[in-house]
Amino acid sequence: MSLLRNTVSDKILQKMPEKIAVVYGGLSAEREVSLNSGRAIANGLKKAGFEVLLVDTRDVDIATLKDKDIDLVFIALHGRGGEDGCIQGALEYMGIPYTGSDVLGSALSMDKIRSKQIFQSLNLPTASFVIAEKAEYLSGDCQQSQAEHILKDLGGKVMVKPATEGSSIGMAKAETAAQLDNALIAAFVFDEDVLIEAWIDGPEYTVSILGEQALPAIHMVTPNEFYDYDAKYQSTSTVYNCPCGLPEKDELELQSIALKAFKATGAKVWGRVDLMRTKQGEQQGNWQVLEVNTVPGMTETSLVPKAAKEFGLSFSELVKKIVEISLAIPTDKPGII
Repeated sequence: MSLLRNTVSDKILQKMPEKIAVVYGGLSAEREVSLNSGRAIANGLKKAGFEVLLVDTRDVDIATLKDKDIDLVFIALHGRGGEDGCIQGALEYMGIPYTGSDVLGSALSMDKIRSKQIFQSLNLPTASFVIAEKAEYLSGDCQQSQAEHILKDLGGKVMVKPATEGSSIGMAKAETAAQLDNALIAAFVFDEDVLIEAWIDGPEYTVSILGEQALPAIHMVTPNEFYDYDAKYQSTSTVYNCPCGLPEKDELELQSIALKAFKATGAKVWGRVDLMRTKQGEQQGNWQVLEVNTVPGMTETSLVPKAAKEFGLSFSELVKKIVEISLAIPTDKPGII
């Protein structure tokens, strides 16, 4: 947390804000999801007793917030501009407190490549990967040959991910050189750098973080080949198991790894960590960290609210806790600081 942000927060330490601006919408590829999250958060805050102003950053210059007597900004922007440190830096410059991770934690968590490098350096379990740089890859003599070498190095089947997109946007599976080449060209539309990750064959879980507390894990089950955009936001066949069905020992291990990964990227206050568990080969049964999300979806039916409900928090209680923790206001929920 920066010196500026500490100074701003100290001014209202121990005091709940009266007027909160929920910034949402924006211009990222996740705009529609953000609009839904912002509306839900605003309703939850109103129910908790706050005065709320909804601000779509696509239509409103955030500099005008300085003239609106805002005590706190609740960030509900997903993806670029909201989850990557940009809005956080602007708010710090204006001296306006905000929810969630600071500039560094947001930027590192948003970047899948930098996150993977941090996980690797700290010996946190994560799948093998290769970084593809757009200029280098497209200038090569034979893209198909490059793709063949990458596939061989990563076990013959991979997941391609733009470095700084969320909600599975631009992601694709590849198990032939032609598929990988096509997936990379498609991913380069979103990013100059693309993560190519060894395929993980196993179930996917997510662990929400609130303060220093890892909430109950959720096991996502989808008929799709992986938990993609359709499975997250459009399909009616995706199943969310919370409790997740793991033995207590395994869930505690999962939560511990998730909390370490969250802290590793400098993430703070609240968020979500996605992981998978291998089910084949020498790594069978091992957890693999996928990514850290610092502004995950926040509709009434999103994953963080589902976990919070299992933990004993209603949606309005959850958003109030996020406000309290962001401003270092003591919370009355044991284990959440």
